Amino acid sequence: MPIAQNPLSVEVELPREDVALITVGGYLDVDTATEFQAHLANQLHHGRRHFLLDLSGVPFMDSSGMNIILRVYQETRKNAGSVHVINPAPAVRRILDLTGVSITVPVSQSVEEALERVDRLADEPEEQAAGDAPDQGGQPA
Repeated sequence: MPIAQNPLSVEVELPREDVALITVGGYLDVDTATEFQAHLANQLHHGRRHFLLDLSGVPFMDSSGMNIILRVYQETRKNAGSVHVINPAPAVRRILDLTGVSITVPVSQSVEEALERVDRLADEPEEQAAGDAPDQGGQPA
């Protein structure tokens, strides 16, 4: 009975209107992944675009957990959002690195670092749009 021995705890905080800080504790595996996914889907439904996933309290994660992280990443990208993993436990970090998930989904050491990355992402489209406008205007039709 893994669920009884290792229940999943999920706490949601909103550091900003469009940012959800999800603090997860316990094993994130096939037995608990559906609960985790439900919390993320609820936040997507309420308009959150950026997800900060604090996995410091997760000693083990299997492919079910990784797949959910990648799915929410894909959903947030549709709305110019992002997903950031915060301070994963060493075993979880190793899995993220070995599978390449940490290449796609940035890993931060703190909530503050992740929020800084969110801010940089918010600035990029403006800079890119400002940089693209003169080039497009100067090209012949």
